[in-house]
Amino acid sequence: MSPPPGAGVRHVALRSGVYADSVRLMQVSRDVGARDGVTAVLVAMATPLNLDLAAGMGLAPAEPASPEQLLVAISADDDAALAGAVAAVETALAERQRSTASAQAVPARTIGAGLDALPGDGPALAIVSVPGPYAVAEAADAIAAGRSVLLFSDGVPVEHEVALKRAARAAGVLVMGPDCGTAIVSGLALGFANAVRRGPVGIVAASGTGAQQVSCLLDAAGVGVSHVLGVGGRDLTAAVGGPATLDALAALDDDPATEAILVVSKPPAPAVALEVARAAAGLRTPVRQAALGPDAPDLTAAVEALLGDLGVAVPDWPSRPGAGEAALPGAVLKGLYSGGTLADEAMLLAGPVLGDVRSNTPLRPELGIGTDLAAPGHLVLDLGDDALTVGRAHPMIDPTLRLEAIAALAASGEPAVLLLDVVLGFGADPDPAAALVPALAAARARTTLPAVVALVGTEADPQGWSRQADALAAAGASVFASNAQATRHALGLLGGAA
Repeated sequence: MSPPPGAGVRHVALRSGVYADSVRLMQVSRDVGARDGVTAVLVAMATPLNLDLAAGMGLAPAEPASPEQLLVAISADDDAALAGAVAAVETALAERQRSTASAQAVPARTIGAGLDALPGDGPALAIVSVPGPYAVAEAADAIAAGRSVLLFSDGVPVEHEVALKRAARAAGVLVMGPDCGTAIVSGLALGFANAVRRGPVGIVAASGTGAQQVSCLLDAAGVGVSHVLGVGGRDLTAAVGGPATLDALAALDDDPATEAILVVSKPPAPAVALEVARAAAGLRTPVRQAALGPDAPDLTAAVEALLGDLGVAVPDWPSRPGAGEAALPGAVLKGLYSGGTLADEAMLLAGPVLGDVRSNTPLRPELGIGTDLAAPGHLVLDLGDDALTVGRAHPMIDPTLRLEAIAALAASGEPAVLLLDVVLGFGADPDPAAALVPALAAARARTTLPAVVALVGTEADPQGWSRQADALAAAGASVFASNAQATRHALGLLGGAA
């Protein structure tokens, strides 16, 4: 394929007989895209959506493609940069194939085939991370084999989610998901999770970053977790009805290592929340709710209440003051979040103080914004919303969307206080401060922009909480381990209080 004049050079290829999960392919795309001279990369299964994305990048394949094929599409400034990028993709894919081969001589192409090939009973948990249209069949296969499922995939129709969870209940297993990005099972972190100590608290979470926030605060207080069972962000909606939450509560109640349970979620459907509360009241293990809502405690307050239940003193949550920070009364709040639950929490705290806060995931429909994600006044964006992560890495992996938003905010000249989360842990950006610090410096060179960061993580995380906090604070940001404290600090800089 010949690129148009001035467009550099391109490589577009389709591979048959090669499959890798979407998370791994996103990481490959991100790593290769960061190479010098590379202008665009899409390494993904050739689904119709990904083919549309490739076409929009000017990297559509010349031949017909099918979802079973792997698309490798790269553009670069010159032949040398392109050759290096193609080689980097080949190396990454070869490493995956070697790791697969070491685990299994003949790679299985379905969950069922993989389970059948294992000796004995095999694992009790299957992880499904394939495009949504194909995820349901794989999850159903695992349930039929008597395995619980962590369904990482999004894009699963709600009626299929309900059917899977009904089938799981009948089989006596648990479905975590769909769109379950965080879980810890018997100390094993799955998806986006943190290195937290083992302990007596079990967490049921219809929220990924919410689960990360509360587990990291517990860790900071010296209290560990037994399990973190993610159930998918829709589980407590009226359409789904909370079946996985109820099943997870029952499982933790039967677990001798769990002495207390915390239920974490975005604002649930009232009728479903009532059913969960009734079920919780009948358990032997005490249950405390951390479900966000206008009249509910924030996540930090819920953790503090749980610590009181356990007889543990509430610590001073870790924080770092920003260098040379100044208040900016009369400015507006601009929140740029990677975690949807943390964004919701910020809006719930900010709304009563500031009035209307607009968002791409608003608390009320009339506060929604357009697809350009721009609006004057108070604004909190969830950059990790499913609509923004189709075909691209989550902002916890790839900071590009947030860096672009910070640059646009600085260029707009609108006086603002910047509020954002940085979520550490397994699977996340290995050094988020490395990209964020220069972006904040560039923005401050153009305008006054106080920055407040909710840094969710632990000292044991690969990135290290203190290392990241020190780097961000040295760049002028105020850093808090608690998102609620970060939000209140930002409101204080605006002249308000929550």
